[in-house]
Amino acid sequence: MLIGSYSPALVSISLLVAVLASYTALDLAGRIATTRGRAAHLWMAGGALAMGVGIWSMHFIGMLAFTLPVELGYDVSITALSLLIAIFSSGFALWLVSQPRLPAWQLAFGALIMGAGISAMHYTGMAALRMQPGIDYDPTLFGASLVIAVAASAAALWIAFRLRHNSPHVRLARAGAAVIMGIAIVGMHYTGMAGAQFREGSFCGSLDGLSGKGLDNVVLITTLAVLAIALLTSILDARLEARTAELAQSLTLANRELTQLALHDPLTGLPNRVLLADRIDQAMHRVQEQGGCFALMFIDLDGFKPVNDAFGHHMGDLLLRDVALRLREDLRSQDTLARIGGDEFVLLVQLAEPDDALRLAARQVGLIGRTFRVAEHDLQISASVGIAVYPGNGLSAEELLMNADAAMYHAKGAGKNGYSFFDASMNSNARKQLQLLQDLRIAVEQRQFSLHYQPKFDAANGRPVGAEALLRWHHPTQGLLMPDTFIDLAEKTGLIIPIGEWVLNEACRQMREWYVLGYTDWRIAVNLSALQFCHTGLVQSVAKALEVHQLLPNNLTLEITETTAMSDADASMTVLQQLSDMGVDLSIDDFGTGYSSLMYLKRLPANELKIDRGFVRDLEHDSDDAAIVSAIVALGQALGLRIVAEGVETDVQQDFLTQLGCDSLQGYLLGHPLPADRFLQNIRKAPRLAVV
Repeated sequence: MLIGSYSPALVSISLLVAVLASYTALDLAGRIATTRGRAAHLWMAGGALAMGVGIWSMHFIGMLAFTLPVELGYDVSITALSLLIAIFSSGFALWLVSQPRLPAWQLAFGALIMGAGISAMHYTGMAALRMQPGIDYDPTLFGASLVIAVAASAAALWIAFRLRHNSPHVRLARAGAAVIMGIAIVGMHYTGMAGAQFREGSFCGSLDGLSGKGLDNVVLITTLAVLAIALLTSILDARLEARTAELAQSLTLANRELTQLALHDPLTGLPNRVLLADRIDQAMHRVQEQGGCFALMFIDLDGFKPVNDAFGHHMGDLLLRDVALRLREDLRSQDTLARIGGDEFVLLVQLAEPDDALRLAARQVGLIGRTFRVAEHDLQISASVGIAVYPGNGLSAEELLMNADAAMYHAKGAGKNGYSFFDASMNSNARKQLQLLQDLRIAVEQRQFSLHYQPKFDAANGRPVGAEALLRWHHPTQGLLMPDTFIDLAEKTGLIIPIGEWVLNEACRQMREWYVLGYTDWRIAVNLSALQFCHTGLVQSVAKALEVHQLLPNNLTLEITETTAMSDADASMTVLQQLSDMGVDLSIDDFGTGYSSLMYLKRLPANELKIDRGFVRDLEHDSDDAAIVSAIVALGQALGLRIVAEGVETDVQQDFLTQLGCDSLQGYLLGHPLPADRFLQNIRKAPRLAVV
């Protein structure tokens, strides 16, 4: 028998190639498992090529490590066949481990097929020597090599299947498994080689094939290049896929955040108007299909603006968050709480019966009525709640919201801190108010206003001493409107500022005409609204009106209600002092109806107190009113102020007020408000008042 020997260096290299091929196979199995479609087929084909070349080169380098006393060569066609067998066996293995499941019977069958393929590759490669006479094999070692091939294949398939998905430390696990698989493959190869027996006198019939020095280097370099390219491509692709997945996750997160921002209020995290409308539509469809009902509760916070004004918007934001949290405490999974702007919330609740809305609305009012502890401050607010029920109070989400809003304003008008069910009349009133507001804006642009004048008379001698200018609106369809129908609306919308400036200028212009006619001692009285009094341009407006119409300041009396003057006494003092320094006459209107501080009152640079008509009206029948009027007159006289009584309608009232010492009187008994021309005609015709 010919005795062979091995090159330790090439044996070691064959082992390293086996380990590297095993690791590449495991990595490629992972790539195939994470791809789909055409990419998966391409990875499988490339993987089969790389894995097959790796296994085959381990086998071929192992054979090159073996030497005999005779020269050896390898038949090219048979060697190529062994390479093809290795590639196809590798392709089968990669296909098998890419399946969703790998039951035991499938694993065993696959191990047999792959083990047979590896064995066929090995013994086909041995046949490429074309030894004469042929190679004899030890049956025991031959059988052992087959068993090792099948067992190694089973282990390789199971490991590849288990490690195909990316997980923490998967690369370390694949490296360890590759070492085990490489040893098993090498063990199978060298067991088969050990079973080969070469007779004395044998020679190689493939000396004209692959042979010569340096063949091992060529095979090694080629194999390493193939495996390195496959492995690097897999690693780079995995990183690209990971980067793509990370980018996709970032985009998903960004889309989720954009969706959150688009459908939720950023301050409280509650659904916004868009999402609320969708939830209302869903609730309406559910009621139409399954029956039942739901309520839409429009919740507006009473007293929120003063919190913002006193503590700033940051405190207001904190309060809104706490309100949202408190209201959410009571929510059921099927209910929706939304914030649709400012201090307005909407609650969508499923109801068993429409009357259940009463209890729920009272609950919301009670929740908000409890004290809020915000940034070391105890804050007290309340809520006005408007309720619209479906079916019944609207056919669309927009109509339900509008009706709930109208009901909320009705609750506010009824005193706040309560709730109100929607009624059709509320929308009618709201539409009327909206139309009136539009008409009022047009009236300001087109100057549809006029002034009527009510005379004032000296209580002692009955001589006219001036007039009060009273605003009227010549509405194109509703006729002449009194101030009580539109002044509140003008205050709320800020239109009172241009209206008030027009009144001031028109009154000064008219007073100048009367002044030229000889009524030089008259005073024209103009009422200032609370908003107008607080306006920064008031003093300049008054000065300009006096200058434009060449009117002396003491011919103008500005009437300010007691409540307006006392709302911010220090600020009022500054404005009133500036007006007083100009020489303008100042009157405290509706005196006795507010909460004046006598300390501030004595400091106000006022010239006149005007007794409210409410006290004058019941003088004849109410001794308390008579006592109050007497006290006001005495107070005014003590402070050196003129006393004017308005609302004089009977002779008894006139006599009583005159005897008390009032300086001037005004009322329907003495003269009705009239346009300027008729006013002057009546003054000239009327005799002086009878003096008591």
